Amino acid sequence: MNREKSLNGTLSAYDLWAAEEFSCIEEKLEQVFVDVETDCPYGLPQQAVFHQAFFAPLEEHVVGLFLAAGYRRNGNCLYTMRCPHCTACQPIRLQVEQFSPSRSQKRNRKKNDDIAASFLPLVRSQEHLDLCDRFLQNRYPSDNSAERYYADFFENGLTHTEQLEFRQGGRLLGNAIVDHGEHWLNAVYFFFDPEESGRGLGTYNVLRLIDFCRERGIIYLYLGFYIRDVQAMNYKDTFRPYQLLEDGVWCSYSGASSRDLSRK
Repeated sequence: MNREKSLNGTLSAYDLWAAEEFSCIEEKLEQVFVDVETDCPYGLPQQAVFHQAFFAPLEEHVVGLFLAAGYRRNGNCLYTMRCPHCTACQPIRLQVEQFSPSRSQKRNRKKNDDIAASFLPLVRSQEHLDLCDRFLQNRYPSDNSAERYYADFFENGLTHTEQLEFRQGGRLLGNAIVDHGEHWLNAVYFFFDPEESGRGLGTYNVLRLIDFCRERGIIYLYLGFYIRDVQAMNYKDTFRPYQLLEDGVWCSYSGASSRDLSRK
């Protein structure tokens, strides 16, 4: 991978504030967290350890503190990875005002200019369930219950969650599940019609989320984990510059991605 670390060991004003605030609550909350060992959900050979806890509704700025500390949301659960023999899962985010689209991302936007994107309240309609089922059956044939994904993963009483629908001529092509607060947007999950895989909807989804952040003055877009050896996550490497959480510090990476270089 051709990437250049352009910032290392320096915390932004927001991150300094978030780290200080999080340190005040982390010790108090540590007693409610448990470590859960399981097979790696991303197919890596090492055992995975989820450091997790379930929560009632939290103020949005508190959720933002957890995100800045590298935590993710799954239903009403907040978790981070504490795998003893693996550090492949790296939290990744974009500082949206610094993002500059690549030529391939500009082509992606043009290719999908026939799509209408709309932010709406999160709903579990049959149309959304059918699309999610088709996506899961295509990607994960042994784990294909859209009902379970909605009930256990997407829906929650922890924070404010919406969906970003992508429609072409009224037909639902894709749906993004996102949490958001005043300063942050958290991309929880995205599913799309497998028959439309040639559109690059995963990339288009992130481009539209960046638009949403810029329109509302949101600073950070959290994209979950980046794992170099998981091909389905490689598209995250193309959004430059991006930041990875390394030893408690968000470090920025710039330069051409390996995917963009292969197209030259």
